[in-house]
Amino acid sequence: MEPMAVLTVDRPSMPHPPRRIPLLGDLLDVDVTKPTQNAMACARRLGPIYQRKIFNYVFTFVSGVDLATELNDESRFQKHVGVALRNLRPIGNDGLFTAYNSEPNWSKAHNILMPAFTQSAMRSYHQTMLDTVRELIVHWDERCDSTPVEVTPDMTKVTLETIGRTGFGYEFGSFDRAEQDPFVGAMIRSLRFAQKASFTIPIPILDRAIKRTAIRRNQADLAYMAEVVDEVIRSRRANPEEHRDDLLGLMLSAEDPESGERLDDENVRDQVITFLIAGHETSSGALSFALYYLANNPEIAERARAEIYSMWPKGTDPDPVFEQIPKLRYVRRVLDETLRLWPTAPGYMREAREDTVLGGRYPMKAGDAAFVLLPQLHRDPVWGDDPDSFDPDRFLPANVRTRPGHVYKPFGTGIRSCIGRQFAIHEIVMALALLLHRYDLEPEPDYELDVTELLTLKPEGFRLRLHRR
Repeated sequence: MEPMAVLTVDRPSMPHPPRRIPLLGDLLDVDVTKPTQNAMACARRLGPIYQRKIFNYVFTFVSGVDLATELNDESRFQKHVGVALRNLRPIGNDGLFTAYNSEPNWSKAHNILMPAFTQSAMRSYHQTMLDTVRELIVHWDERCDSTPVEVTPDMTKVTLETIGRTGFGYEFGSFDRAEQDPFVGAMIRSLRFAQKASFTIPIPILDRAIKRTAIRRNQADLAYMAEVVDEVIRSRRANPEEHRDDLLGLMLSAEDPESGERLDDENVRDQVITFLIAGHETSSGALSFALYYLANNPEIAERARAEIYSMWPKGTDPDPVFEQIPKLRYVRRVLDETLRLWPTAPGYMREAREDTVLGGRYPMKAGDAAFVLLPQLHRDPVWGDDPDSFDPDRFLPANVRTRPGHVYKPFGTGIRSCIGRQFAIHEIVMALALLLHRYDLEPEPDYELDVTELLTLKPEGFRLRLHRR
């Protein structure tokens, strides 16, 4: 997650929390356990742009559509790798997500991997995605009418298996084992370590003393993940007859059409880890939130089922082909509205390419940055009087045409936006369709949505009781 963006100069004229005190700044106003939701609450009080100052660090948040539109202008601004992403670099190094704009491996990897997300490539992933969702269905069938299912952990299983199998020919055995795969455990711990580092009080000697054990554990986790991925790479290189046109196959064999260079094995490893993390974290959160809203809005679930049953009648066992998934337009609108309310990647940072003025009144020097706070941008007044309500019809084509183009950005913006967008949409829409076709979703009556924050946003403690239709 990118909860903060750095401006090198304090702008006293910019709105800020009222309890600012010497030295600590706005520290008393920060909730380090839920920084995004805390920032949203602050935006509701202070408006579409505001600053926070923590010790000597200054952070700027933007959530108004006019200011966000300016920040998305590629001629004036570009991606900024700030505090949170720098803390993820020990995991992803110069992979697509955490690379600095100036690092050559970013453009090489981007050019090499673009063919992996064409329509023909997506078609080749379809059957594996379908088979993985069917494993989830077998898992859920065993719990129908009895044990409630833990939604977010199960969505994490299905999306991790999907990206592992389609991208790298690697299976985690998520539905075959009771215990968590060691790679998954190492990955989760390393993400937690990186998040905590983003909110550490900057007293180096004290910090090292407190975190010495955690640092050693994190180093061991990073080494373990690297060794697992390196073994996958070695195995693929040792068996060239098993060449596949998946993400790993492209990274090992394809040349950058611009430079003529290939990625070295170290960067291939960084890209694999990046895709494993980003490729399942965001999708699992989106699926979990979508199921929450469908379970709590039965009339919307029934509209979605009507569309699904028109394609695969009730009582049949759907066997969807690739071309059918984009025709599920209402299910897609359910996903779009889910990502409006809770974009699982809660924002992105943009930095000025050269000295400029934001909004006609806020000077920014070259390198100064601001964080676009997506959940609050997606609740901008242009969305209407009740932006917190769940209404997929907001994404009817006629309604989309009435809104500014930059008020909805769940996959980021510009050249550094999410390369796997179409992969995620296809995976999620198909999974939602199959689950709605098969089950009635009964939420626990006393559950209130609790959004937890790690790298992404996800529902915490959300369970469903399932009933076969």
